[in-house]
Amino acid sequence: MAGGRVFSLRPIALLISVLAVQTSVHGIGVNYGLVGDNLPQPSAVVDLYKSNNINSMRIFNPNHDVLEALRGSNIPLTVGVEHKDLQSLASDLSAANNWVQTNIAAYSPSVSFSYIAVGNEIIPGELAQYVLPAIQNIQTALAASGLNIYVSTSIALSVLGSSYPPSAGAFTPEAQNYMEPILKFLATSGSPLLVNVYPYFSYKDNPDQIALSYALFTSPDVVVIDGPYSYKNLFDAMLDATYAAMEKVGGAGVAVVVSESGWPSDGGFAANISNAQTYNQNLINHVGEGTPRRPAPIEAYIFAMFNENQKEEGTERNFGLFYPDKNPVYPITFSASQRLVDPMTSNDFDVKTGGRECSVDALHGGEDALRQISGDDLVADGYVAEGDVGQVGFVLD
Repeated sequence: MAGGRVFSLRPIALLISVLAVQTSVHGIGVNYGLVGDNLPQPSAVVDLYKSNNINSMRIFNPNHDVLEALRGSNIPLTVGVEHKDLQSLASDLSAANNWVQTNIAAYSPSVSFSYIAVGNEIIPGELAQYVLPAIQNIQTALAASGLNIYVSTSIALSVLGSSYPPSAGAFTPEAQNYMEPILKFLATSGSPLLVNVYPYFSYKDNPDQIALSYALFTSPDVVVIDGPYSYKNLFDAMLDATYAAMEKVGGAGVAVVVSESGWPSDGGFAANISNAQTYNQNLINHVGEGTPRRPAPIEAYIFAMFNENQKEEGTERNFGLFYPDKNPVYPITFSASQRLVDPMTSNDFDVKTGGRECSVDALHGGEDALRQISGDDLVADGYVAEGDVGQVGFVLD
């Protein structure tokens, strides 16, 4: 900040930049993973995105076959930086320049890059120290090439040490050491924070305390009241806890893109076709509303495009919207409807319970599970499943 000046246009410009991210770019994309040996060719995948009106794509590394297939497609792309490259990108600007030239500049403008995600769910951890300097070096390399692309990182909600009520959201001390300077940089650059939000894992870990309807966007009533904010779904509560944590460390002006969210159709508790279809369709229908804390449209990416047979056995193999033969796992539309779907009436699939016996009342959450609760009734508990995405659970005291 220049000393002695009363007014500066820079904060206004930055605010406009952040608002542009929050309001002009929103909708639903899908994560395209490649951990399978029977997946369709990238050109066929691009056609599948187009035929299903999927707005945007996220890939986890700059796969050149995928980038070639995307040329001229006009599908906005988020591309990840592989973890093995982080240290060199953080310590060597020439490495960042080479990465940008090889993976971005060589395909631009025929590929429409939206975001570069420097690391996925590595904060906190031994690689976390490289995230911010790698972001800065890539941003510098992009500017030198005349490319205007947002650079950020993708976090899991295991970074939160407190999450209930949502307004009490706060980072763990270890995560805050990294998140605070990253958020300050993002506030300056105008880039959003990428956040992976999985109500499934919170519900799976605490099914006796969390109603299925609250996790699936189907609760007819308010479940949690937090001051002026009322919550009918767990997704909003988790995202608002993240916003609250960001605000506490200077990130109030930073937008959020939900880089992953989804529900498995097989392989574990409550992982069935009905629940997966219900959650993902309702997410599509919901993102235009925003959350109680930030009631503006959300840009979100469903995880994932395909069931990937080389991932860890269990739910990790079953998050796909499509089978590798390109047939849908269940019906879904990417044009938001006017109502939320209910798992008991939305389709003709059998309702399963992930291996546990469960009554219809229990599937809907039951009267007790849907009771209105206040902040004094709950305490927050962190949930991290090895091999899965770390998420935040809400547990009855």
